[in-house]
Amino acid sequence: MSHYRVLVADPISEKGVEALRSTPGITVDVITGLKPEELLPIIGQYHGLVVRSQTKVTAEVFAAAPQLKAVGRAGVGVDNIDRNAATDHGVVVMNTPSGNTISTAEHAFSLMLSLARNIPQAHASILAGKWDRKSFQGVEMLGKRLAVIGMGRIGSEFAKRAQAFGMSVIAYDPFLTAARAQSLKVDHAESADEALTGADVVTLHIPLTADSKHLLNHDRLALMNRGALVINCARGGLVDEAAAKAHLDSGQLAGIALDVYETEPPTTEFPLLDAKKCVFTPHLGASTAEAQENVGTEVALQLRDFLTTGEVRNAVNMPSLDAQTLASIGPYLNLAAALGKLLSKIGPVQCDTIRVSYLGPVSELDTELITRTVLTGYLADSHSESQVNLVNAKAIAKAHGIVVEEATAALATNCTELIEVSAIKEAESCTVAGTFFGNAARIVHIAGHYVETTPKGRFLFVENDDRPGMVGTVGLTLGNASVNIANMALSRNADHTRAVNVIEVDTEPPASLLDTLRQTPGILRVLSFQL
Repeated sequence: MSHYRVLVADPISEKGVEALRSTPGITVDVITGLKPEELLPIIGQYHGLVVRSQTKVTAEVFAAAPQLKAVGRAGVGVDNIDRNAATDHGVVVMNTPSGNTISTAEHAFSLMLSLARNIPQAHASILAGKWDRKSFQGVEMLGKRLAVIGMGRIGSEFAKRAQAFGMSVIAYDPFLTAARAQSLKVDHAESADEALTGADVVTLHIPLTADSKHLLNHDRLALMNRGALVINCARGGLVDEAAAKAHLDSGQLAGIALDVYETEPPTTEFPLLDAKKCVFTPHLGASTAEAQENVGTEVALQLRDFLTTGEVRNAVNMPSLDAQTLASIGPYLNLAAALGKLLSKIGPVQCDTIRVSYLGPVSELDTELITRTVLTGYLADSHSESQVNLVNAKAIAKAHGIVVEEATAALATNCTELIEVSAIKEAESCTVAGTFFGNAARIVHIAGHYVETTPKGRFLFVENDDRPGMVGTVGLTLGNASVNIANMALSRNADHTRAVNVIEVDTEPPASLLDTLRQTPGILRVLSFQL
C-alpha cells in the first residue's frame, strides 16, 4: 500500500483532519502559521497540502516539493496558489466551491436588510446615548426590483430569499438561458445594462475578470432607480468605489454595502471611508461555523479520494490523465479548447445548446474528454463562482441550462477529419471547426466562412461588406496604430455580399483601434480575442 503524507498548513475543521487521519496509508501533520521561509524546507516531505487563504503556495513552494501531488484549498478563491506553477509541476489544485454558498448568500442578504433599515447607524446612535428615530427611516423590500448579477449557486440562493420577501427579481448571467430563468422564476436579462435599468437593489455574485472589473461604473450606477442600494459580497473591484461615492453624494444611490474591496484591508485612500450611507464588513461572507466545517471536510475528502483512488473533484487546473488516454486524445485537446473559446467570442450569447460533432478518425476515439475540453474553452470566461475545468465543465453547463450534444459533423468539407462545434440559441446558430494538416492543428471554418488559421495567438475578426478596398482599409488602420500583422486569412460568402478577415497580430490592439474599425463604413463586426 502506498503511503502519503499530508500537511494541513491553515486551520480547518477537526472533522476534516479526522477524515484524513482515519484513512489507512495517510499521515497528517497539522502545522499552521508557517512563514514562507519555514514552509520551504519541509514541503518536500509531503504528497498533499491543505490551505485556506493564509498560506501562499508560490512557484518556489512547488519547486521545493517534488513529491507534491495535490493542493486542496478550503474555500473558493485560489489567488494564493500559483496555478500555472502547479500545472507545470503536475500538481492538481482543488477548491471547495459549494461549501460556503449558503453562508455567503445569507451574509449578502443580511447586508441588504441592514442597509435598507440603517441598522448599524441606528445601533451606533443608541450607544452614543441618542434617541433619533427620524434620521434612520428605512425602506421596505416588498415590491422592490432586485437585479442579481451572476446566477450561480450564491446568486440563485439570494434570489430565493428575495422572492420570499416579495421582491421582483431580474437576473443577468452570460450563461443563464431563458428556460433556466423561467425555472428559477426570475426575469431574464440579455445584458447587465438591461438588468440594472430600473433596479432598486443590485447584488453581485460574479468573479473578477478583465471584463467584469468596475462592472458597476459611473454610467451603470446611473441606470438604477434613484435611491437604489448596492450589495457586493463577491469580489473587490466589481464596483468602482470612487463612482459609488459620487452617486452616494448626489443621492442617486441611497446606500452601498460591501464585504469585499479593491484593496483589502481598505486604506485611508478608500473613497467610501467617510461616506454615511454605507455598511462595511471585513470579508465575512464565508465566516460561519457551518461554512468553515463544510469547506474543511469537503477539501479533506477530495484530497483523500485523489491520493487513494485518483478521483479528482473541483480541480481548477488541468486534471491528470492516464498515459494511454493522453496518448490517444492529447493532440486534439488544444484544438478543442481553441474552438470552444473562439465560439464563445463570436457565437450567440446565452446559448441553449452546445453541439460538438466529429468526423473521421477522431470520431472513433472516446470523445468525452475532447467534448469537455470544448466546454472548458467555451465557458472559460463565464461569470461563474468556480474555475471551469475538465472535471466540472459539464456540470457548470447544466447549471446554466446549456444542453450538451455530440453528433456527426455535417459541414461540407474536403477534410478527412473534423471537430465541429456549434452554439445554438433558438433559431440562431454559429459553427466553428478545426482539423489537422499532418501534425499541425488548423481552424478551417468560422461562422459560415471556410477560412484557414492557426488555433493559437492574438486575433482580430473583421466582418465587412465584400467590396474593393476593405482589406487595404483594415491593414492601413492597423498600421497607423502600430499593430503588426503576423498572418491574415480571407473568405467571403457564396453571393459575394459579405467577407471576413481573420488577422493574427503581434500585440493586443488598443480599444481606440477597435472603435475606429467599428466606425468605418462597410465594417459590420470587429472582435478581438486570444486563443
